[in-house]
Amino acid sequence: MNADWLVIGLGIGLSAACGFRVFLPWLILNLAVRMTDIPISDELAWMTSDTALIIFGAATLCEIAAYYIPWVDHALDTIASPLAVIAGILISAAVLTDFDPAMKWTLAVIAGGGITGSIQLSSVLARSATTLGTGGIANPAVSTAETAGSAVMALIALSAPIVAVVLVCVLLAVIVRGLRRRRRSAPA
Repeated sequence: MNADWLVIGLGIGLSAACGFRVFLPWLILNLAVRMTDIPISDELAWMTSDTALIIFGAATLCEIAAYYIPWVDHALDTIASPLAVIAGILISAAVLTDFDPAMKWTLAVIAGGGITGSIQLSSVLARSATTLGTGGIANPAVSTAETAGSAVMALIALSAPIVAVVLVCVLLAVIVRGLRRRRRSAPA
């Protein structure tokens, strides 16, 4: 299979992981680059430095912990939503090393940012629905699922990028279906 498609799949999978958690995919990528021969764009290579490892580790722990605090999770979404899209764009661009800059950034913004934003939106809506339905009691379960989804998606993207793309397509189909169902059931 063409290596370009594998790299695009890697970028899509990692950006999808950013839709669930902003910093965890960067932490996983930082560790993976240290253990394997994954190339990173020169302009974003600093994201795999020792300093970045410490920052991503601390930020990941803080982000995960904050999502377990009632009502803080919703406040965090207002910050995390735009930050997730930026993280998704950057993580896609980081792995698209052998592309023309115009193509690389176009793919990163459209595919990376678009996928990240879609998944982040679905997470926000899921958390809002569980808050309304359970008074926030079920929010830790949603947070756990989001963290697991981020880790699993990042690891699949690193090990089987094409499988990650298939999973992202399935996930996006589920999101679209859920949004359509929600719109039909909303009072007029």
